[in-house]
Amino acid sequence: MTKSILALSLFLLFGSCKSKQEKLQPVKEKITESVYASGIIKSKNQYQVFSSLNGLVSVIHAAEGDVVKKGDPIISLTNTTAQLNTENAEISADYTSVTANSEKINELQVAINNAKEKMDNDALLLQRQKNLWAEQIGTRNELDQRELAYKNAVNAFQTAKLRLAEMQKQLSFQAKQSQKSLQISKVIAGDYLIRSEYKGKIYSLLKEKGEMVSVQSPVAIIGDAASFYLELQVDEYDIARIKPGQKIMLSLDSYKGQVFEATVRKINPIMNERSKTFTVEADFTKQPPALYPNLTCEANIIIQQKESALTIPRNYLLAGNNVMLENKELRKVVVGLKDYEKVEILGGLTEQDVILKPVQ
Repeated sequence: MTKSILALSLFLLFGSCKSKQEKLQPVKEKITESVYASGIIKSKNQYQVFSSLNGLVSVIHAAEGDVVKKGDPIISLTNTTAQLNTENAEISADYTSVTANSEKINELQVAINNAKEKMDNDALLLQRQKNLWAEQIGTRNELDQRELAYKNAVNAFQTAKLRLAEMQKQLSFQAKQSQKSLQISKVIAGDYLIRSEYKGKIYSLLKEKGEMVSVQSPVAIIGDAASFYLELQVDEYDIARIKPGQKIMLSLDSYKGQVFEATVRKINPIMNERSKTFTVEADFTKQPPALYPNLTCEANIIIQQKESALTIPRNYLLAGNNVMLENKELRKVVVGLKDYEKVEILGGLTEQDVILKPVQ
């Protein structure tokens, strides 16, 4: 009987303690409202290197970790068809050059000289026949024949000159066309040498010697060797609150226990439909000593801060912005800033009020 009474007393004691509601008074303290974002570290000017042509990797000119300048070779490709096309263009350019066709031009020039000599000779014969005719020597038929011969000689001379001009024009066109084709072939051949577009570090080589390269797949990743920035993903529900210049507090897995500062630089204005997030770019206020592309980070973008605000824990706030007073009365309050734990009270409570924690 005694044991039963003791057990019942203990049950009532613990039960009454368990049912007792927690209570507290609002306090004044610092509160920071922020938006959570996750992201990665990127090197400035980081880009994927693509080839403009398909081919096989024949030579790799650099290694991962090397710092290259703009224009430095990275990978050479080989393509037999392109090489043959370049050689064929060189042959065509040599064949159609004006120098190579000088014999044709000389031949037409000789024809012009012969036609001029005949024209001049026929002019003299015509003038002699006209003088004889003036002295009533010879016949009208002889004069007409001389005039016809001269006209034919003039026409032949003009035709010879036109043929030369046409030949020169044709040869010039063919030579320019062949040279242009050769230039195009050389440019295409030059595209088989993939070069760096910017000064930076080679962070990754994605192809090995002998592998096939296509225009759709990158061959390397290059970026600035010393300057980095943050690429953060912000939920669509929070993006309207983000503005350039806002302060960011962030942590990196590679620097556990340390907090770094950054500033919002840019908000990309299009949403990723799959993740329902916007990309926000930010710059470090003071960059960590050693960084690498694609390191992960977690960040809080600070929206507002107050050094002294009347606050209560968020789990004391009921639906409709109500709180329960110590006397079980519900009172509506005006709320301000919120963080993950606290909420600012702008009206409805004072530091002297006592509120109860809602029963879970």
